Amino acid sequence: MIPAMPAVTSRQSAQAALRFGRLAAMGAVTLLILVAGVWASWGTAQHVMLGKGRERGTLAVVSCADGTCWGPFTPSSPGYRARERVSIGQEPAVRKGRTYTVTVKPDSDEVVRSGPAGLLYAWSPLAGALLLASVVVAGGLRLTRVAWVMAGAGLALLTAAFVAL
Repeated sequence: MIPAMPAVTSRQSAQAALRFGRLAAMGAVTLLILVAGVWASWGTAQHVMLGKGRERGTLAVVSCADGTCWGPFTPSSPGYRARERVSIGQEPAVRKGRTYTVTVKPDSDEVVRSGPAGLLYAWSPLAGALLLASVVVAGGLRLTRVAWVMAGAGLALLTAAFVAL
């Protein structure tokens, strides 16, 4: 004789639907946070990471005002011309009187820092997104180990950027 299966009550169905809805909503929020972090980082990181064929060189910062620094650009890539004035955003470690390795954004006089420091700084928004998403993963999805890994990766990336700059 086959034992009878217990009937699923409407309360159990409602709890299952709520659990699924919570997981779907928190998963979507986590994905949105991480995509926003990658999106914010990629605007600068693409110029640093995909530098082949781009104008690279050094920037000697002469003056800074209103969050922007300027100075002459000396190319290190053959076939490019020196420029009297290019601009860079006044990042935390950009100071007047210092020289930085940079990559010129295509069709502009704006530059971004290159090298390890520039790469780590470019991915800093992703590090912040990892830290924020870890809270959502721990609280909303209840995946504490995954959340700790995400928080650790975000903290490691921010620390490395701080040390490199």
